[in-house]
Amino acid sequence: MAEITASMVKELREATGLGMMECKKALVESNGDFKVAEEQMRIKSGAKASKASSRVAAEGVVSTFISVDGKTGAVAEVNCETDFVAKNDDFVVFAKNVAETVAKNNPADIAALSDMALVNGSTSVEETRKALVMKLGENVSIRRFERYSTTTGKLSSYLHGSKIGVLLDYTGGDETLGRDLSMHIAASKPKSIDASGVNPVDIETERRIAIEKAREAGKPDAMLEKIADGTVQKFLKEVTLLGQVFVKAEDGKQTIEQLLKSKGASVTAFQMFVVGEGIEKKVEDYAAEVAATIAAAKV
Repeated sequence: MAEITASMVKELREATGLGMMECKKALVESNGDFKVAEEQMRIKSGAKASKASSRVAAEGVVSTFISVDGKTGAVAEVNCETDFVAKNDDFVVFAKNVAETVAKNNPADIAALSDMALVNGSTSVEETRKALVMKLGENVSIRRFERYSTTTGKLSSYLHGSKIGVLLDYTGGDETLGRDLSMHIAASKPKSIDASGVNPVDIETERRIAIEKAREAGKPDAMLEKIADGTVQKFLKEVTLLGQVFVKAEDGKQTIEQLLKSKGASVTAFQMFVVGEGIEKKVEDYAAEVAATIAAAKV
């Protein structure tokens, strides 16, 4: 039986990213053959990741990264199954490294990102993800990312805790303005910069609902379109960045459009991610589960 030293275990851990005890066990089973142990661990981590992939991962974190020169940045959402794992140091570091990898390597999509070497890591993004699944026992997935690169503008980012992340591309103004705009976006959640970016279906839905409500209220037909126009304009002010009232406006009235004009600035693009947004979570009815267990026991 080959002697399994601490340095061997440490080396295997660094190569696979898996736990010390798992590494020691693999080395024992392979009689100290490093290559065999590493291969077997990666096979096991891949199988475990495959099984976990079917489970809903609606928790997680949003991470951002901006280069030192402020010209390239990224925001990424990485998911897991529970908020407990979302706070795990290894998971958080992985998410941060994913955002940095996106910013520095400009992947076309998640598949391309998965094949890339993870920044600050020793394996690919996908291999690191699989190792994390094996170590944490939960499904871990990279859901989405956005990358901005600018030559004439500036980038800013803001994280509200770890659940909401914003990446902003703007021109003019200073860093304080960039941060204020990013914080505003996180708080007010605009759908687009202006009306041109709002889904026409959403606008038409607001118009149709306004007309039906006015008709039910007994308004004359001649007024319905005018009422609908007013409703749509109000809707656009609420969902567009330029139309929204700045959250830090001293007079409670200044819009983002007015703020930008006063600073000689403009917004080129922004992206906001909210963890789990749009993911259908499984609702656990524990009372019903217990009742069903009791009923089955009586049969």
